[in-house]
Amino acid sequence: MEKSKGLLEGSILRSLTTLAWPIIMANILQTAYQLIDTFWLGRLGANAVAAVSISFPILFLVLSLGAGLTLAGTVIVSQFKGAENQKMIDFTASQTVILVLLVSILLAITGYFSARPLMTLIGAGPEIIEDSVSYFQVSSWGFVFLFMYFVFQSLMRGIGNVMLPMYIVLGTVFLNLILDPLFIFGFGSFQGYGVAGAAVASVITQGLSAFVGLGILFRGKRGIRIKLKEMLLQWEWVKRLFSLGIPSSLEQSSRAAAMTVMVMLVTSFGSSVVAAYGIGARILSLVIVPALGFAIATTTLVGQNIGAAKIKRAEKIGDLSTKIAFFGLTAIGILLFIFAEPLTRFFVPNDPQVIKDGSKFIKIMAPSFGLLGVQQVLNGVFNGARFTQASMLISVFNMWIVRFPLGFILSYKTTLGFEGIWWAFPISNLVAAIIAFVYYKTGHWKKRTMKNRHLWLREGFG
Repeated sequence: MEKSKGLLEGSILRSLTTLAWPIIMANILQTAYQLIDTFWLGRLGANAVAAVSISFPILFLVLSLGAGLTLAGTVIVSQFKGAENQKMIDFTASQTVILVLLVSILLAITGYFSARPLMTLIGAGPEIIEDSVSYFQVSSWGFVFLFMYFVFQSLMRGIGNVMLPMYIVLGTVFLNLILDPLFIFGFGSFQGYGVAGAAVASVITQGLSAFVGLGILFRGKRGIRIKLKEMLLQWEWVKRLFSLGIPSSLEQSSRAAAMTVMVMLVTSFGSSVVAAYGIGARILSLVIVPALGFAIATTTLVGQNIGAAKIKRAEKIGDLSTKIAFFGLTAIGILLFIFAEPLTRFFVPNDPQVIKDGSKFIKIMAPSFGLLGVQQVLNGVFNGARFTQASMLISVFNMWIVRFPLGFILSYKTTLGFEGIWWAFPISNLVAAIIAFVYYKTGHWKKRTMKNRHLWLREGFG
């Protein structure tokens, strides 16, 4: 209770940083999976990096279809935490776990059997098609484990317990450091699996984290106890989880689908450009981690304060988070602009063309990272207020109305060539940040939040 009260009172900056830094560290460590894969696969050559780069957006798309449901768990649990309703925290957690489990099994089966047509669809060339298919198929079996850990992590974050997920991820990343080269290259008489070996290592570590997370939830000594008897799905709660989760899923999946079609644009320029795009995209995924950390912390804080009917404090949280994200990520962007070339060379040390193209991509994107942070944090405010539709509409507009059409026009209809795709990123970040900020300042989300909160409580869910 003391911890919950601490998030509802006192210094907002302290509350934000207390929640955000473990989330940021956990997200950095999760991103490290991809960076470790890229590092070791780069030793196999540019084609190995391209094979994973081309399959990653599709993997992200499939994951996004169910990942929104875990956010729904965060939002609902955070509001019940603010309202001090432990019974509904446990019930919501149990319903979320079983629903996400069922969705993840369906997605794992679908992903495995659709691997080849999907890789063919997005334009994998003959030199990388087999590796990209095998990597995707192995990764598909990890969906169940990955989703179970994500739901554990989201529920813990909803009640403000952010340290435990970070410790678990830290342990699995160290394990992945050992398993990656073992399963990629082999050791002694053990034959490695090449590109697919990176996926095998990830699935093993994902499975371990999932079992640890579920064990903690069933024991119930960390603020949430899930129970088998409460996992019989209730239609009212399925509808509620989907009403919050589907917009978030659509937001993330639309982002992933846009990444996929951007890759389709990139593939027409050859494997070297695909590899450069893959490295730039991974640097971007690392840079966005601080913004996502503050966005998730903002979602938890806003949710708990709305649950406690502290709307003015929720708005102050949004104001401060936006400033931190903008100035902090702008500073990071400047550093990445300066060190773009050595960063690219770190991943693919022996390919001058990939180094040149990849560093150019980073330099073009880097100045807009602060704007990207603004959009992400404001999405966190809207999510915490249970207005996930706003986040979805802003992201869809950003990716599909601005970034993809602009990337197509600049790369195919101007002399920029593939660099036109690079320029679509900062321009779309600027447009999305302006739209999110203007809508936030209108205050419509606050009025809608109070209305929905009263309805929710009156219906017996508070």
